Amino acid sequence: MSNTVLKQVPPSPAPAHSHAGAVLDDAHVGDIHGAFGSIGANDHAPRRTWWAKFKTLLAILGPGLIVMVGDNDAGAFGTYTQAGQNYGTTLLWTLLMLIPVLYINQEMVLRLGAVTGVGHARLIFERFGKFWGAFSVIDLFVLNALTIVTEFIGISLGLDYLGVSKLWGLVAAAIIIMGVATTGNFRRFERFAMLLVFGSLLLVPVVLMIHPPVGQMAHDLLIPGLPPGSKLSEVMLLIIAIVGTTVAPWQLFFQQSYVIDKRITPRFIKYERIDLWLGIVIVIVGAAAMMAFCAQTFGGRPEFGNFVDAGAVAHGIEKYYGRLPGVLFALALIDASIIGASAVSLSSAYALGDILSLKHSLHRKAGDAKGFYAVYCGLIAIAAALVLTPGVSLGLLTNMVQTLAGVLLPGATVFLLLLCNDKQVLGPWVNSRLVNYGAGAIVAALVMMSIILTASVLFPSISGTQIVWILVSGSLLTAASAIGVKWLEKRRGVVHAPHTVIDRSLRDTWRMPPIEQLQPAQISLLNRLWMAALRGYLIIAALMLMFKMFQLVFGAG
Repeated sequence: MSNTVLKQVPPSPAPAHSHAGAVLDDAHVGDIHGAFGSIGANDHAPRRTWWAKFKTLLAILGPGLIVMVGDNDAGAFGTYTQAGQNYGTTLLWTLLMLIPVLYINQEMVLRLGAVTGVGHARLIFERFGKFWGAFSVIDLFVLNALTIVTEFIGISLGLDYLGVSKLWGLVAAAIIIMGVATTGNFRRFERFAMLLVFGSLLLVPVVLMIHPPVGQMAHDLLIPGLPPGSKLSEVMLLIIAIVGTTVAPWQLFFQQSYVIDKRITPRFIKYERIDLWLGIVIVIVGAAAMMAFCAQTFGGRPEFGNFVDAGAVAHGIEKYYGRLPGVLFALALIDASIIGASAVSLSSAYALGDILSLKHSLHRKAGDAKGFYAVYCGLIAIAAALVLTPGVSLGLLTNMVQTLAGVLLPGATVFLLLLCNDKQVLGPWVNSRLVNYGAGAIVAALVMMSIILTASVLFPSISGTQIVWILVSGSLLTAASAIGVKWLEKRRGVVHAPHTVIDRSLRDTWRMPPIEQLQPAQISLLNRLWMAALRGYLIIAALMLMFKMFQLVFGAG
């Protein structure tokens, strides 16, 4: 087997644009101006002391914290509080299992952003063709538009509890969200976003005031179990919603593009990983706190098992523990909804700018990036108007959006995994075998959950034993298909691309070349089979989800 060595001449410390690589907007190249510090584009000095490393970390902080705290948005408040109010702390274990999912997925996109300089949507278009590119972007836009509506639902619920006018409050929130992003000053936006990140810590005093039992929390966090006497289909719907609100497709598109817009390069990836871990800690602690204090507030009381929405949760907290924790919860809900609306809208605007080659950067003023800001502000304005429209079923929409995100996540993860194994795209930064195993396990677990949901919709009386048989049969069929394809390739004499020896010493300076210089992506027969199966899975799972949601509404009616 022939070997080739992947090498690229290290860039000289000349002007930044001389080694910009594949970046599509020249505003994405230059000095880093973060919320808490700056790094010059030509600053190549090694960070040897702890103080130098700490200052560098402060300048890099942002993308991981914002994407994770933005993930604990209005939909998350509704989903986590529903889990706590209806089932106590029995589903806390799902959060612990989601930690590796969060890190593996988001670490892959931060690498893609720093190394390629090209957004997620554009990479899918270029490497997998127009069909899958359009499919992923349409999914993103539809899901994001619905998600932004849920953010304004969250704002309206918080305002209603605080006694503030819904009309004027939503208008003010929309103006603030649009205003802070359209100044043409990246640092100003990031400082506003980091202020919201600190605002998410309002949940901490709520937990201290309600003080749920720590021993029970630890037990349910470490030992998986299902709520006794509950309907499997409804519990699975909620578990998939927890997955969808904790790990949503918009996060992949947002963090990759935000890393690019912040001008983070490969040499700062290790700092960005720390930023991501800090965000993961905050999102998991916040989610566990909401489940726990709702379980403590409503356990053994008439409201237990009768979740309405996050606004009703605030009233329940006030009823049993006083006005102050209820107010803090409502303020945290508004804070989370604002950062969520900003991040989700940006992910759509970045994606459109990327695939249409428009100017798309927070470093640009509104007049210099009209299309980018038109998408961002348009989504915000439409969402606010929809929430102000009478007759919209807000509770149903919030639940459906989170569950839909969970159903679509396996597809997004598959493309992410394929991109991170493309040596032309990531060079010495391609996935290790361990990361591939982890990502493959994530896709398999998510698909299995959707299979359980689908089976419970078609056969409401299905037993746990029957579900196990379905999963075992599906796993065996998958393994048999993979072995069969490999045998077929061998019989036909299919020759795969030559093995590439990767020189990992180039990591700090290697950037993906311009996209037009890359050779066409080599997609194996096995990967094509998985992509075809993925297309069928997405269609069937989405139809079953819609059927289940209408079934629940009809039953409630």
